[in-house]
Amino acid sequence: MTLVSGPVSIPDPQSVSTVRVETARQMLDAVENALPADIAVMVAAVADWRTLGESDQKMKKKAGSGPPMLELTENPDILRTVGHHDKRPRLVVGFAAETEKVEVHARAKLERKGADWIVANDVSPRTGIMGGERNAVKLLTRDGVEAWPDLPKDEVAARLVARIAEALGK
Repeated sequence: MTLVSGPVSIPDPQSVSTVRVETARQMLDAVENALPADIAVMVAAVADWRTLGESDQKMKKKAGSGPPMLELTENPDILRTVGHHDKRPRLVVGFAAETEKVEVHARAKLERKGADWIVANDVSPRTGIMGGERNAVKLLTRDGVEAWPDLPKDEVAARLVARIAEALGK
């Protein structure tokens, strides 16, 4: 089992090979190097955009010139890459943190990315989900939507693992 992780403050899980990355491009490379796999659970929310040019030096202020112009380019779409990969896992699970039209946006993401499931939730400020201890998710599959009750986040994770095991017949 391989965990590809960006910078986090939590300890690595036991009995898991952890690959640490700092950029979306490094994450894509590490994920592709971990294939083939039976299951891919893609929970990272990497930025959609990055600066086109990278500097190995500090960008200094210049009197009267204002902030520098930053040109952006799209980061790789890791979920879409895995969902359409020639070494595609049997089950590809993605996540959708939405602030409006949760099911509509999650369903579109499921189709666009080639995922089998999308775990979607409403992260608008009124929900208290971001930084909170609880979550209420909807599991979207090609067969429909399961609305899960408001649960502690570790119970949401346990339910998801159980659902994955059930789907793969284990």
